[in-house]
Amino acid sequence: MLRTKTSLSTWSQERSMKWLVLLWLVAFSECIVKIPLRQVKTMRKTLSGKNTLNNFLKEHTYSLSQISSRGSNLTIHPLRNIMDMLYVGNITIGTPPQVFQVVFDTGSSDLWVPSVFCQSLACATKVMFIHLYSSTFRHTQKVFNIKYNTGRMKGLLVYDTVRIGDLVSTDQPFGLSVEEYGFDHIPFDGVLGLNYPKISSSGAIPIFDKLKNQGAISEPVFAFYLSKDEQEGSVVMFGGVDHHYYKGELNWVPLIRSGNWIIHMHSISIERKVIACSGRCMAFVDTGTAFIEGPKPLVDNMQKLIGAKPSGSKHYVSCSAVNTLPSIIFTINGINYPVPGRAYILKDYRGRCYTTFQESPLSPSIEFWILGDVFVRLYFTVFDRGNDRIGLARAV
Repeated sequence: MLRTKTSLSTWSQERSMKWLVLLWLVAFSECIVKIPLRQVKTMRKTLSGKNTLNNFLKEHTYSLSQISSRGSNLTIHPLRNIMDMLYVGNITIGTPPQVFQVVFDTGSSDLWVPSVFCQSLACATKVMFIHLYSSTFRHTQKVFNIKYNTGRMKGLLVYDTVRIGDLVSTDQPFGLSVEEYGFDHIPFDGVLGLNYPKISSSGAIPIFDKLKNQGAISEPVFAFYLSKDEQEGSVVMFGGVDHHYYKGELNWVPLIRSGNWIIHMHSISIERKVIACSGRCMAFVDTGTAFIEGPKPLVDNMQKLIGAKPSGSKHYVSCSAVNTLPSIIFTINGINYPVPGRAYILKDYRGRCYTTFQESPLSPSIEFWILGDVFVRLYFTVFDRGNDRIGLARAV
């Protein structure tokens, strides 16, 4: 993408040169082995420190009418569906604004985009932030790393104005990557993390918290509606909930503890027979993960029960049998959330049908599942920071 050159910043030449040298040193100080890109395009930070479970948090008085009342400052931001594998939306950074296509990820907390100093292959096809073109840019010398399920990045913590639609966060901390590994062929520029501050790799305040503190959003909630098949129609909304995107009532599920989008799940069943999560387990609702992931033995058994056959890294079924496949029932907080065969089957580039259940790379001491975009496409999902809970309802 070509950009119009504007006036350079007013920093002194000496200070600018010091920071440029720092960027180059960070970019070339290490030899890091490239991590191969896996087929599932996840943006989730590999979580650590899964401690023992706490009791459910008590519900606070925070009704839906308070969230979506008339006159609330609701911002609805469009997302683009890329082959049911990735959902991205545009943000701008800097003054004048530079446009980036990012993943809105509930599995991580940091915002980052590539810098012009990134020499990694993954950066070659991405839009890079040109810091000298922004009059509101402010640099630091803090270096940080983020490890994701598919790869990792290394960057510098900087500050500038960030816009998500009509939401503006001034002097927002974010990362400029100088190294990226594992993201070579994924069509996004960066990641906008929407998890809690405690898991931020940079230690900086996440953009949602900054917007909340600045009073830019009326209620501390955001929600996702992910479209099926077609590219248009998906949205992330901030500051409220638009009831036109779901049917019936929202069912609220308290987080296990404040600080991460992890909830209790009571069982996973097929045709009334429990096949996993017997006696309760943990589930992470993650918009940065494409599939549904769980422990390998349980996922392998699930594939076997639906008749899927392994081939390479995937499990395949006959496309003619998709409509006859059994629904997988996820029971959460006493409510059943069925995922039918047509929802958990996708087609590869050859037109073959494969399942969207995959082994999780996490190895916590208890059973742990990732409910990614396959689940969120079926169920409109509200992330309520004000009450540490998640709301689920059937998507329209």
